[in-house]
Amino acid sequence: MSFTQPELNATVGSGLAATDAQPALPTILVVMGVSGSGKSTIGTQLALTLHWDYEDGDWFHPARNIDKMHAGIALTDEDRAPWLIAIADFIDQARTAGRHAVVSCSALKRRYRAVIVDNRPDVRLIYLNGDMELIGRRIATRHEHFMPPSLLQSQFDALEEPGPDENPIVVSIAPRPREIVARILDALKMQAPQAGAAPRR
Repeated sequence: MSFTQPELNATVGSGLAATDAQPALPTILVVMGVSGSGKSTIGTQLALTLHWDYEDGDWFHPARNIDKMHAGIALTDEDRAPWLIAIADFIDQARTAGRHAVVSCSALKRRYRAVIVDNRPDVRLIYLNGDMELIGRRIATRHEHFMPPSLLQSQFDALEEPGPDENPIVVSIAPRPREIVARILDALKMQAPQAGAAPRR
């Protein structure tokens, strides 16, 4: 399903799926949080554990967005619109094809999440929650990521933590990745496939 460019400045209503509307087993998991919260690490491990596809939201950015982030320039809503549409298109293509996937995406604002989650009851939000001090230390050790530490404050300034009506699974980033994944699976009431099981598509 194709998307026209959303009006990201519009007020998002209460269309995000409520808790009682969520299916027992989602088909798409969106792992969100600020840069440095471990979205790629947790998303990858979660997908490997479940034998699902994995897509990193960073892969959907157009080149001009990456150039701006390399230069330490915060993205605008206008910059983010085509990025969010591309992620939404991937999610809908996966759902239409009956595939299961984990997608990591910062999705900091509620109106951004509306583009990729709204009206999709089989898409579930995972919020990786951590404080600026811990995340700042982690970013300082990363050498190849294009988000410089100088933009961390802007990430927290932009962050709108998901509310109960968005039915997020909120997990602390303090534990080791294996434990975080286990907590997510427990919250989802899902079990990892047995060794040798065919990947779910």
